Amino acid sequence: MVGIETSDDAAVYRLNDTQALVATTDFFTPIVDDPFDFGRIAATNALSDIYAMGGTPIMALALVGMPIAKLPPEVIGRVLEGGASVCREAGIPIAGGHSIDVLEPIYGLVGLGLVHPDRVRRNSDAKAGDVLVLGKPLGVGILSAALKKGQLDEAGYAEMLRHTTQLNRVGVELAALDGVHAMTDVTGFGLAGHLLEICRGARLSAQVELDALPTIDAAVRFAKEGIVTGASARNWSGYGAQVEWPASAAAWQRALVSDPQTSGGLLVSCRPAAVDAVLASFRGAGFAQAAPIGALRPPDAGGDPRLAFITPGS
Repeated sequence: MVGIETSDDAAVYRLNDTQALVATTDFFTPIVDDPFDFGRIAATNALSDIYAMGGTPIMALALVGMPIAKLPPEVIGRVLEGGASVCREAGIPIAGGHSIDVLEPIYGLVGLGLVHPDRVRRNSDAKAGDVLVLGKPLGVGILSAALKKGQLDEAGYAEMLRHTTQLNRVGVELAALDGVHAMTDVTGFGLAGHLLEICRGARLSAQVELDALPTIDAAVRFAKEGIVTGASARNWSGYGAQVEWPASAAAWQRALVSDPQTSGGLLVSCRPAAVDAVLASFRGAGFAQAAPIGALRPPDAGGDPRLAFITPGS
């Protein structure tokens, strides 16, 4: 049902009239020093792709690469324990996996889930006129950059963990709502990159209000001080030509919309009449900063999908 054609979050294979298999994988190197927290973040991030397709996880396989000569077994064990704790929260087992000896720590999961074929939420199913709703605030990548520079305090680290370990399982409920057409999760390509994937998949353009974006306060402060990720600039160089950026917007705002999110929020494309139900689902599941951020529209002249950010004066 879903492959690589429209840049969706996971592959989907129809099993029968009422079940489809959702399959995905994600892994990365540590973004925090604590091994248990690293395992939690990586596992939460990996399972998010299943929720973004409207699916319910059923089991996971661990992908582990560790420098065995450099890390003691108890440290490696804490990474695995962190991942297992998130899977228990999601109600699934880690049923197997594979490990290798490498130069730098790597951890993640293969995630498998189930979804009714009628509730698969593909990028290509977004429609012109849909409202865009973002579930988590932006800025996790910036907090990670501040952590690496030794400038993130204990409260900032706790907030970073709160967002990166919050499971996006509200995606199952959202996919069942009438009027929800498409979903994706905002991760490494940042908000702009993943919204462009929806635009390309559905052959639409989008308009986003910069002032409507939910953000992490500490991340905004760091961005204004010039503390951002290198990946943010690389993201922008990859897709900036497809983005209309207002002259009145600040450099720190551009860093936020291209900021790579680890275990970021769900981005929902829905009918205007469904916005209240979408927000109620998000807030009922603990996503207090969920907010409408813009809308989809027909493609511009020539048919090329575009993404326009706007400010009150633009």
